[in-house]
Amino acid sequence: MDAIALEAKESMKKTIEAFQNELVTLRTGRASPAMLERIECDYYGDKIGINQISSVSSPEPRQLLVKPYDKNDVKSICAAIAAANIGVNPVNEGDCIRITIAPLTEETRRELVKKAKAMSEESKVAIRNIRRDFIDLVKASDDMTEDMQHQVQDEVQQVTDESVKEIESILAKKESEIMAI
Repeated sequence: MDAIALEAKESMKKTIEAFQNELVTLRTGRASPAMLERIECDYYGDKIGINQISSVSSPEPRQLLVKPYDKNDVKSICAAIAAANIGVNPVNEGDCIRITIAPLTEETRRELVKKAKAMSEESKVAIRNIRRDFIDLVKASDDMTEDMQHQVQDEVQQVTDESVKEIESILAKKESEIMAI
């Protein structure tokens, strides 16, 4: 495989990883500490991730327990979770925060699947943009023969097709996870 196609593959792999990281934040029927990963709270005037100033665990399948390292941060973490609008109500228990995840309704599940599909489309567009950039790079190259350019373009297209299939399989797995009762 040509170096340009390998470089395109690496860029597309990063896009796929970003897509997977985005999907983790979607709420499924189970409690996952990753749900709180992107939530930032006020920490002495700065915004900082909840997972950096507390430990987040899942003692039960439908429950999260957030234990701040400093008890004074409980109120700001609780407020940040409530303001994040992820569909949960944090309960302040003094030295920790308990979050109970309600079972998803059929309508909510469908909305989450729609969000996941939108995220997958964004990732596919990003992969196609990477393909376009690398094909333009190949076309602009003066030191490649026309046959070599076509071969590299075909390799880049093959890598693109593989990446899109991988995104679709990840989406299908997440979709079945969301729709499972």
